[in-house]
Amino acid sequence: MSTELAGALPPIRMGRDTPVVHPRLRTIASARLGVFTSKEALAVGYRVEDVRAELSARRWVRLRKGVYIAADDVATTDPRQQHLADCLAVLLSLRSGPVLSHASAARLHDLIVPRTEPRDVRVTAVDQWRRGRGYRVARAALPDDDVRPWLAFGTTSVARTLVDCAREWSLTDSVIAVDAAMRALKVDRAELLRAVLAGTHRVGISGAARALDLSDGRAESPLETRGRLALLFAGMPRPDLQVEIHDDAGFLGRVDAWYEEAAVAVEFDGRVKYTDPRNGSPSGEVLWQEKRREDRLRDAGVRVVRVVNDDLGPGWPQTATRIRSLLAAPYVTERRFRTVTRAEPVRTSDAA
Repeated sequence: MSTELAGALPPIRMGRDTPVVHPRLRTIASARLGVFTSKEALAVGYRVEDVRAELSARRWVRLRKGVYIAADDVATTDPRQQHLADCLAVLLSLRSGPVLSHASAARLHDLIVPRTEPRDVRVTAVDQWRRGRGYRVARAALPDDDVRPWLAFGTTSVARTLVDCAREWSLTDSVIAVDAAMRALKVDRAELLRAVLAGTHRVGISGAARALDLSDGRAESPLETRGRLALLFAGMPRPDLQVEIHDDAGFLGRVDAWYEEAAVAVEFDGRVKYTDPRNGSPSGEVLWQEKRREDRLRDAGVRVVRVVNDDLGPGWPQTATRIRSLLAAPYVTERRFRTVTRAEPVRTSDAA
């Protein structure tokens, strides 16, 4: 702290009624999820010994050397917010330039991140590559179109983030993330294609290209994505998704995956639909309505196969054989229904 500044500000008098963070420091920290630096603390009147006392009393938590957060703020944040606070600490401790990227940017954009993904902070810079305690800096080009502002820093765009992640993640995890982002209208296929083409020189880009090819923004859950991929990996044709079935009386239902020629509907059922149903309906009522819906579909001539999460495990070959046999069997039942196919979600805004 400069002599002039030290003379202009009275020292902070620590006592029982002293707030955890001085109001002026709180104002600074509130713009960064509660994160602040020792330099900023000294600038508002704290002394070095005051900072040490706060840390010793565990009222402040050291995130990085010279970067802190109030213990109360740590206690009230969720895991995503805690990770973003760690990201801010890393960015504040590095020299200017790096932007949030990879899984850290995915968490910021609220994308689906695999549970097994390490919690290390991921950033990208154009002029450095290194590893540190709990963080990794990748060196890569950062065109203006690939960077979005985040607080006083930057982050890779949704498209660039998904492509960077897909270069490292498993194919299934990558497709799940892309499907969900497209469905939520956070990105569209054209943006992802541009990001893939811009990264043709990067390691792992073929995995990102394959994930994009297999993606479909009509999938409504990770289970549906895993199920669709299981069908494809088992050698079956690519199904249409979220197809509406109608009969002469009207709408019968919307099926998760649909094979038009064989009139086969594959429904991917998660247990949460029945144990934690939407709209406040009792689980028994949801189960009853689901049964009535399936009965109407079968009465109209639709062949329905239900697949639950456990079916995608060791028992999948038997389930796949059953579906494959239905697709190969000639459809001889009278079709008393018509289908309406949904288009893949398309963003109408250029906002990231």
